[in-house]
Amino acid sequence: MERGRMSRATSSRLSELPMRVQDSNRMSMVYTTPQSKQPSFGKLNIPKPQSVNSERRTSFFGARTSGASMPRNSTMSGFGGPEKIKDARPLHDKSFVQQCIRQLHEFLTEQGYPGTLSAKTLQSPSTKEFVKMFEFIYRQLDPSFEMPNSKVEEEVPAILKALRYPFVLSKCSMYSVGAPHTWPQALGALMWLIDNVKIKWSLSKQELLFSDFCEDSDNIEDGAGYNKLFLDYTAETYSKFMQGDDTFEDEDETFITKLKKLYNVDESLLSVMEEKHRILSDELERLEKESQTDRLMTKRMERMKLQTDLKQLQNYRSSLESFKANLENKASELNNELENAGSHLESLKHERNELQHQMQNQKFTPADVERINREKRELQQTISSLTKSLEDAEQHKWNEEIALAKVKEKAELKLSEYSKLARKLKLIPLSAENACGRDFEIRPFECASGTMVQHKTQIQMLLTKFISDVEEENSRLANMNLSLEESSEQVNSNIMDKSNDMKQLREQIRKLDEQLDCEMQELAREEEDWAEEMESVENHRKLLEKKVNYGYDEAVQQMKAAQQQYHLVLQETNEERRTVANNLASVFTTAANHLSVTEKCLEDLHSRVQRVCFKAVEEDEAAVQKLRETLKTFVTKANSL
Repeated sequence: MERGRMSRATSSRLSELPMRVQDSNRMSMVYTTPQSKQPSFGKLNIPKPQSVNSERRTSFFGARTSGASMPRNSTMSGFGGPEKIKDARPLHDKSFVQQCIRQLHEFLTEQGYPGTLSAKTLQSPSTKEFVKMFEFIYRQLDPSFEMPNSKVEEEVPAILKALRYPFVLSKCSMYSVGAPHTWPQALGALMWLIDNVKIKWSLSKQELLFSDFCEDSDNIEDGAGYNKLFLDYTAETYSKFMQGDDTFEDEDETFITKLKKLYNVDESLLSVMEEKHRILSDELERLEKESQTDRLMTKRMERMKLQTDLKQLQNYRSSLESFKANLENKASELNNELENAGSHLESLKHERNELQHQMQNQKFTPADVERINREKRELQQTISSLTKSLEDAEQHKWNEEIALAKVKEKAELKLSEYSKLARKLKLIPLSAENACGRDFEIRPFECASGTMVQHKTQIQMLLTKFISDVEEENSRLANMNLSLEESSEQVNSNIMDKSNDMKQLREQIRKLDEQLDCEMQELAREEEDWAEEMESVENHRKLLEKKVNYGYDEAVQQMKAAQQQYHLVLQETNEERRTVANNLASVFTTAANHLSVTEKCLEDLHSRVQRVCFKAVEEDEAAVQKLRETLKTFVTKANSL
């Protein structure tokens, strides 16, 4: 694992921090390696690389990678000046701005901001109020900071630039901070500064991973021991690379072992951090899988269905209650009519008995008999009509009782469905997980109508509160997942940019190696040419000695001319050799400078990636702690209820 984390040429130390993402995706989020202009030394004309995808053999800078280069997303261009990047934060979204304002208000309130704070002030603050808030937040980083009384419009952008704020806050915007088009950018700068303050606080609470062996020095890479180990490792791997080797696993293991001995690396601490990294990776993978299943949408659909069913059940229940009340009123009216008819029947029977008794005791005339018969027929008609009315009333009462029984059966069926759904949602009984000590159970026909309505209203309020809590928890988890995904995407894109830079550096080194080979071959050919020329001069001298008899003076002059030509050629040869040697020395100096620049950039890369990983781990721990506190608060409230 450590061998994979260490670059073969420029990695300065073995980090004990567990990686949050794969090594191929790690890079600095601020800087890339600058391109240096290649000098020209006479015949040593070093061309610029033409492609970032051409491959040779892998050198000690790392394993060879291939693939199309990805678009850059860093705050610096690939080989030079800065690029103006676009702010990906939705600063013109009103909901996002309001969220940032709430976070700013909470931070200032918690840290004891001396000025007056209100929601209206933070919606459109003046320049003076913005400067006060900026000064208060910046003092969390530098307690000795004092804002100058003049030119604060220039001082604030300069401080943000010195802190490497990735976006531009113009000086003109400081004159009208509260304007609708400038306040979101200024608010974004304050939130970025607050994030830096929180990062500083989190780092100050942690112990340094290398505290066991760097207590007396600010940088573990300073010192003769480390420099000697690294130079030996570089020389050995480069020598094997020139011999045709592509991998250096033995040298890597030896170098790692020596570094561990030099800096007293704690293997137990490494294992603990690896285990912690594994746990966090599993948790992240689980959260990503849960986010991919879109549980929030499923829960929302289920909630909508439950709300629809609940509304229909409530409407049906209200209709049943109104129908039951009407039936009860009709039954009471029929009972009253029945009682009146019974009392009237009793009075008629009593009157008939009296009349019979009177008829038996008195003598009647035919007119009385006719009158009595007529009254008898009328009474019989009245009795038959009342009897028929009584039978109709009893039949109507029977029908109403049958309808009421059917309504009760339907109501009981709906209540059983409600109870089944509530048990599935863990709302009943009182000891259920989501009941929180509240009674969500509906007991039919056990209480009066007013108490039933009150119980129904109470259950509706509890269900509404439960639904709102579930929605808040789902939205919070969704926001947390989105923030983690955005951080991961930004780190991945920045890592791809660094990979492209490393490809270009490898291509430059390959070109330098090829140029060096060509120059060495050319130098060998020139030496062969000079040797042949020396041989021809020697033959010419011998020829002159043979011809000395033909003319001594002419031969002496020719010999002097030949000697002069020989010395001139020798001098030119020496001068050419010195020029070639100087050019080679310049080439090696350039390569060494380039290696030092690359080493410095990768050191900065390592430190920044380490800070990013620290921040990610701290955020995960804070999120887990917050979830635990929420659960503990929830359990406490449930127990109190």
